[in-house]
Amino acid sequence: MRSWRDAYDHFRFEDAERRALGELRLADGINACVLCCDRHQQDAVALRWIDKDFTAHERTYADLREGAGRFANLLHAEGVGPGDRVAALLSRIPALFDVILGTWRAGAVYQPLFTAFGPQAIAPRLAGSSARLVVTDPANLPKLADVPNCPPVLVVPHGGPVPHGAWNFAAATAAQRDAFAPVPRTPDDLFFLMFTSGTTGRAKGVGWPMRGIVALDSYMHDGIALQPDDRFWNLADPGWAYGLAYAVAGPLMHGNTATIFEGAFSAEAAFRILREQRITNLAGAPTAFRMMMAAGDAAAAGLRGELRCISSAGEPLSPEVIRWARRVFDAPVGDHYGQTETGMVLANHHGLRHEHRAGSAGMPMPGWRVAVLDDELHELPANTPGVLAIDRERSPLLSFPGYWQADTPGFRGSWYLTGDTFERDEDGVFTFVGRADDIITSSGYRIGPFEVESALLEHPAVAEAAVVGRRDPERTEIVVAHVVLREGHEACGMMAADLQDHVKRRLAAHAYPREVVFHDTLPKTPSGKTQRYLLRQR
Repeated sequence: MRSWRDAYDHFRFEDAERRALGELRLADGINACVLCCDRHQQDAVALRWIDKDFTAHERTYADLREGAGRFANLLHAEGVGPGDRVAALLSRIPALFDVILGTWRAGAVYQPLFTAFGPQAIAPRLAGSSARLVVTDPANLPKLADVPNCPPVLVVPHGGPVPHGAWNFAAATAAQRDAFAPVPRTPDDLFFLMFTSGTTGRAKGVGWPMRGIVALDSYMHDGIALQPDDRFWNLADPGWAYGLAYAVAGPLMHGNTATIFEGAFSAEAAFRILREQRITNLAGAPTAFRMMMAAGDAAAAGLRGELRCISSAGEPLSPEVIRWARRVFDAPVGDHYGQTETGMVLANHHGLRHEHRAGSAGMPMPGWRVAVLDDELHELPANTPGVLAIDRERSPLLSFPGYWQADTPGFRGSWYLTGDTFERDEDGVFTFVGRADDIITSSGYRIGPFEVESALLEHPAVAEAAVVGRRDPERTEIVVAHVVLREGHEACGMMAADLQDHVKRRLAAHAYPREVVFHDTLPKTPSGKTQRYLLRQR
């Protein structure tokens, strides 16, 4: 295995482009559907779809190419052309792949809509993208009735009949030819457009240009270390960036098999699929891994040694979850960091050799120049918290063009500021401290909520925890812990005191929560991130 230092110091964009595209070149015009479908062995399995009854269905690359061609021809017939946006509010079903790949084949821009969205979340996203068409299913169709100026709606007959008078996806695509010449796109043309979750402000449009495919491939190769014989499963929903980029496009670009599960996530379902589908390479979000850990070691029986590696992204992965996964799976666990704007930037790489440190976000991906800055954009020394920033002039894999149709470009000078607070140690390992607006200042100490949350999660009674600051006249702020207990534990003063003592012992006396508030559930975004700002408002 190549060392991280060698890969980082000798990175050349031309080499990464050749690895991602083969004999093709960005400058000559490329098509995302060709990269994800046409160039691979057509009888190989491209999609393994597991329905709600856990029955696995397979589609080959030839099947995906045919479905993409029919949908592309339908788009062309409806006047939807290169650069136009096509949205999908679809559950995890095979038709989703027809829509994504067919949109790309026609040179259009794909816009995902997460199925947990309600009308108030859908409306500004469709308006912001000026989508020409939205594809949905009977379960989600009623949400669009309350969307002002909704574009034409195409309904996939899955999970229920298409209502009388609605535009039927199956009938409309069956009437089209399955051959469609892919439309070449330039490096700066977008291939998907999505909106940030808006946890710290209004949702902003983020487009990925075609040149971003090189960074996407780089993460699959160096971060996830996807191998030709891997049975890969990314738990993330394709309605969000990590799922769309690395559960759909990533494995298909590599000629691998994309695995999707139609049913709702649960620890029981995850363990069953791991066993039945013999998954060897797993990726997901910390929320999923915490739920699996809470199910107990016995739930993972028989899986030790089956997984080759595990990747996590979306929120920091606590050391306790990492230790659990290593114990029950005997597999290396890599915590990775990225944003919708950037793709993946930091990683405890599975494909490059370097020390993995539990609790850290790892090392910069080759092709990225990352630093920790103060408010004046000066680089900070090691072990000093500041905002994580990306130098766009020295990061050839950064493809973020600025926010979609926004006055604010998203850059300060040559820096893209992530808004996340990090520290970098003397060895160049980056560790997440918290969102810049989540940092708690108490009695002169700067306290990262993640550290306190990690300590709380190591207590056997705690299922979930979120930590925020509350104004205090004596200490500026105090630490407040919002806690969900595991079944069988009582929310009471004695439990609160036990948790406070646990944090004092596990972390530090100055960082313990002076208040503990118990909840049945914590407020979360549709992608599963805890909404700390709502807890602060309470």
